[in-house]
Amino acid sequence: MKERWHLHPQLADDTHPLAQFALCELRLMDDANYPWLVLVPRVADAVELIDLDAAQRHALTDEIDRASRALRELFRPHKLNVAALGNLVPQLHVHVIARYEHDHAWPKPVWGMAAALPYSEEALIQRIAQLQAALNAATAA
Repeated sequence: MKERWHLHPQLADDTHPLAQFALCELRLMDDANYPWLVLVPRVADAVELIDLDAAQRHALTDEIDRASRALRELFRPHKLNVAALGNLVPQLHVHVIARYEHDHAWPKPVWGMAAALPYSEEALIQRIAQLQAALNAATAA
């Protein structure tokens, strides 16, 4: 019997819910050092991109595009990093991170470069509202 989809506990601990896309749960990484989104396809047992069928892979690409456009519009980064590593959390998830030449990790990857800076409650509410507005604008475009 195939397992039902659930969010990996580490992703649940490290992120905040932001939006529900057709395929993915979109979450905000709890690290105010970087504007950082995580897309998690709601597909049971998906570990690698190749675990998705063709339609799911296309949907994931479209949803990465939507998240990327929202980050670019809202934050005007120097670069967007998109990565699906999964070395520590095996559940398939894709990071979309707005990067700047002056951020803590530039030009290296963000992992392990600076301690995570959790959002304050007020900053979290504000960031989620900004991102939801940008996502709605990205959908309308």
